[in-house]
Amino acid sequence: MTDDAPRAPDAAPQAKIQALVMPVTAFQQNASLVWCAATKRAAFIDPGGEPDALLDAARQAGVTLEKVLLTHGHLDHAGAAAELSERAGVPIEGPHKDEDWLLAELESHARRYGLAGARSCTPDRWLEDGDQVTVGEARFDVIHCPGHTPGHVVFYQPETRFAFVGDVLFKGSIGRTDFPRGDHEALIRAIREKLFPLGDDVRFLPGHGPISTFGWERQTNPYVSDLAVGAV
Repeated sequence: MTDDAPRAPDAAPQAKIQALVMPVTAFQQNASLVWCAATKRAAFIDPGGEPDALLDAARQAGVTLEKVLLTHGHLDHAGAAAELSERAGVPIEGPHKDEDWLLAELESHARRYGLAGARSCTPDRWLEDGDQVTVGEARFDVIHCPGHTPGHVVFYQPETRFAFVGDVLFKGSIGRTDFPRGDHEALIRAIREKLFPLGDDVRFLPGHGPISTFGWERQTNPYVSDLAVGAV
C-alpha cells in the first residue's frame, strides 16, 4: 500500500455506506473497503493485492468483513480475492460468469507481471445484470457493463447515489478495449445506456484515479460525452 492516507468518498450525512479507498500494487488500483454504517458489516471491492494491508485496514476501521466483491477478473482487481476469502472465511461475489476465463488465469498473469501472491479463484456467486448484493443492511444494484472485459459489472448504491465502476469509466477517459475479448462499441453503449441514465449527480469511483460524476463525464469526457458521440 502507498504511504498516502486512505481516501473516503464525500458521504452525505447518515449515508448507508462508508468507505476507505486504498490504492494497491504497482498499478495503483483503487481497492475499496465498504461497510454498512448501521451494522459495521463490510466488503472489499476489487482487492487487487496487498492482503495483509487490506485486512489491517479492516481491523483498524472496526468492521466485520462478510464478503469480497469483484467488478471484473483482471489481476490488479482480483489478485488478492482468493487469499482474503480464505483468511477471513467469506465468499466471493461477482463478477459476471463471462469472467471465468480471466479469473482462472490470475496466477499466470501474476507471474507475467512479477506480482507475487495472486491466486486464481472461482466466485461463490456469479452476478447477472439486475441482481443485488448486500453489505450489512445496504444494497447495491448490479449492472452488467461489458466492453473492457465481457463480464464486467458495476456496483451502484441508490441511497447514496454512488457507484463503484471498476475499469468501465474514468475521470476523462474510459477502460481499455485492446485486451483479449475487449469490445469498444459495447463499452460505449454500456456507459451511455446503462450508467449515464442513472443521473448526472451520481458520483463514481473508478478502478484507478479520482472520483468523478456521470454528469461531468457526459459533458466533458472525450470518448463518451454528448458532443463526442453526437447525442442530441
